[in-house]
Amino acid sequence: MTRTNGEERMKEKIGFIGLGAMGSGMAANLLSKGWPLTVMAHRKREAVEQLKAQGASEAATPKALALASDVVVLCVTGSEEVQQLLSGPDGLLASGRRMLLIDCSTSNPAVTIKLAAELSEQGITLVDAPLARTPKEAAEGKLDVMAGGSADGIARARPILEAFAARIIETGPAGTGHTMKLLNNFVSMGYSAIYSEALMIAAKAGLTPQVFDSVLRGSRMDCGFYQAFFEFVLNRNENAQRFAMANALKDMSYLASLAQALQAVNPVGAAVRNSFATAVAAGHGQSFVPALSDVIAAANGVSLTEAADGKQGG
Repeated sequence: MTRTNGEERMKEKIGFIGLGAMGSGMAANLLSKGWPLTVMAHRKREAVEQLKAQGASEAATPKALALASDVVVLCVTGSEEVQQLLSGPDGLLASGRRMLLIDCSTSNPAVTIKLAAELSEQGITLVDAPLARTPKEAAEGKLDVMAGGSADGIARARPILEAFAARIIETGPAGTGHTMKLLNNFVSMGYSAIYSEALMIAAKAGLTPQVFDSVLRGSRMDCGFYQAFFEFVLNRNENAQRFAMANALKDMSYLASLAQALQAVNPVGAAVRNSFATAVAAGHGQSFVPALSDVIAAANGVSLTEAADGKQGG
């Protein structure tokens, strides 16, 4: 049971699409905390089978999932995927259901704002609720969520979000959650681009990643993001920060679109986007973000692993 305004009521039926690295942990938390759950295979079946074994139901199409649900949670890549799930004869909208739609994807705020208005006319409330932190926190139910939408929509979404989030930050009306998520990712991807260029210059100048780290670690420039990034740089742990560079480029492209719509000059954002565009164009789109350091180093004729072994070029 869950409580609203001091009164007990049955938990709403949840539909969940997007059982990837983040979504599988989120869905498992919903199920373990008593929410009736229906899922749909989006790319891989492994998570679906695990959740079904724990009591979840499965729907074959978005329409069927919506018909079985009061609330639908989407945890896909971005706006394009969200709109694909909504449209078509088997899409969510074809169900005709008046529901709450929680978009945990990192979507384009301009699209989200327009979509919220359009869905409202069909009796659907949209809350944009993008995520921060990692798959580890998703599995532990300790994500950070930025929630944009109407006061009533967020109030209805909150007990659902609390199943997988330790912090829920209300950002304002629809679209502001996705705006804040882009800004969050701009800061983190900006760090990644700076670390990568600094490591490349260090290697060309004869300084190893270990020396670089010994100065920054524990200083005012140290942080959790730095430590995760350097877990790859120093220890080659590819799973330390599981966020693909193709997704980083997508998010920085969304940021560029937002800045253009706001008539804002954002030269640093353009530089960060180009760093990831370089990596994706070179075929590294599915590599995780810390691997940007190797791409930037290679583009300048050095290797961070050779530098670590005392064989740096330059």
